Amino acid sequence: MTYTAPDAAVLDAMLSTVKYDASGLIAAIAQQHDTGEVLMIAWMNAEALRETLLSGRVCYYSRSRKKLWRKGETSGQVQHLHEARLDCDADAVLLLVNQIGVACHTGRRSCFYRAFSPTGLLELTKPEIAPAELYKTHGHTHA
Repeated sequence: MTYTAPDAAVLDAMLSTVKYDASGLIAAIAQQHDTGEVLMIAWMNAEALRETLLSGRVCYYSRSRKKLWRKGETSGQVQHLHEARLDCDADAVLLLVNQIGVACHTGRRSCFYRAFSPTGLLELTKPEIAPAELYKTHGHTHA
């Protein structure tokens, strides 16, 4: 399935139903479209959500850097949108994506690599790529 962007009028109508928090943000959960693997959670503002829905390439809002964060722009680990879904309260989005490479800045496929257990946090997966390698070729460190 290839993502098809809506036309401007349809996009505006859909975006008018979204409920952002007091900071103008909405939670965005990224899930691998074909396996169901939950990859990460991040935040989007109206501009990031609009860009994602228009371009088909996932864009978030970085709270630490206070600017748009186009997933993969510094690491090459891109997310291509297959489908975006709005939850029942219109205050969270689920992004069904095709993740190229790893999603987590730790070099793991998923940010959810630790499990709570009776003996403490268990590390479920090891990094697939060293974090320093992720950003080395792109001249940026994760913030």
